[in-house]
Amino acid sequence: MLRDEKCVALVEDDPIMGESLVQRLALDGIAVQWWRNGRDALAAMETGRFRAVVCDIKLPDMSGEELFTETSRSMRTPFLFITGHADIDQAVRLMRAGAADYVTKPFDVETLLTRLETIGADEGAGDEVLGCSAASRRVERLLRKLSSVNTTVLLTGETGSGKEVAARFLHASSARCREPFMAVNCAAIPSQLLESELFGHEKGAFTGAAQRHLGYAERAGAGVLFLDEIGELHPDLQAKLLRLVQDRSFHRVGGERPIAFNGRLVAATNADLAAMVDAGRFREDLLYRINVVSVEVPALRDRLEDIPLLMNRFFSDLADEMDSSLRGFDVGAEEAALAHAWPGNVRELRNRVERAVALSDGMWITAADLFPESVRSEPVGNAFLQTLEDVRQSAERRHIARALASTGGETGAASKLLGIGRSTLWEKMKRLGLTPE
Repeated sequence: MLRDEKCVALVEDDPIMGESLVQRLALDGIAVQWWRNGRDALAAMETGRFRAVVCDIKLPDMSGEELFTETSRSMRTPFLFITGHADIDQAVRLMRAGAADYVTKPFDVETLLTRLETIGADEGAGDEVLGCSAASRRVERLLRKLSSVNTTVLLTGETGSGKEVAARFLHASSARCREPFMAVNCAAIPSQLLESELFGHEKGAFTGAAQRHLGYAERAGAGVLFLDEIGELHPDLQAKLLRLVQDRSFHRVGGERPIAFNGRLVAATNADLAAMVDAGRFREDLLYRINVVSVEVPALRDRLEDIPLLMNRFFSDLADEMDSSLRGFDVGAEEAALAHAWPGNVRELRNRVERAVALSDGMWITAADLFPESVRSEPVGNAFLQTLEDVRQSAERRHIARALASTGGETGAASKLLGIGRSTLWEKMKRLGLTPE
């Protein structure tokens, strides 16, 4: 509940609407700080913390979108936008970028209060670290459950799907969050060096060992030891890792006494470990030990709703890093991203955004900036194979699908999110092929 929580920030230049909202929220026990322009609100938000921000999209000195973009770089306060019907597309784009919700003018104040209460409940569940899609939410909920126990976890999924991000989320959500997170890519370190890097070595253990070296397992302390691409481990190392898991101890190379392992082991792979066991390339007893709980990180093509969120998250970070004057993505760039198959998953998405931020000449990143190879190879005659109506229906189908995914398929709740009647939604679903067979 918002009552008795931190106050709500209101950014509204209309004095009548602003005064009315302040008074109505006060009657419900909600403290409000009100600014009539974006610059004053931005200055206050740099030093204050708020339960939520209620913001008009159109402000006299800057847009609500600009205010949201500026503040989202340093805080994750949920935004609820107030918009007219002409700006609904912009509000939807902002929700894809991470805004919490929007209401359209004219609106009933009770509706706004309900939306604020929903934001308050959602905020308690944490930020959309992994994504906003139903698939990402399922993974996030499972990882939160696992954060309270110390069992070994195996993360599976395609290359670039975000397994290390999931492992870091698990670590950050647990009581071990202040302890180290030690990530080891088992495929990137030569096998003859990996044992020393993983378990450490004593002085004089081999030629060149001029001093004692602490390995990743020891440096992890009471934190997390994350072994990525665990299927690449040499059989000899698999046996030594089994000892670490079973006995909670290990030996440095050249060492005589066992060293206690106090951390949590999290492993990841894009390989079929069961098939590797059948082929004699992976120890069956080790697989049983590391696969106590298996969590599959879905491919990006199976969670399309995450693409706009991740695009904007990467853009925000990279634009700051490169001191870019770019303002974001145009509609064509987002449409092209949603239509792409993403064989390289999230890693490919980040790489494409990074290249676009570095090389784009305009104010907005275009589809050509994200996919320059497509522009070069596409014949001129194919530029307009889709009519405007085709594009509109495609965008409408995706938006309705997102609403249904966010409500678990509940059409009544989805129709409220979309601002249309239930019967209208059902007719659109039938026309767009979204109804169950």
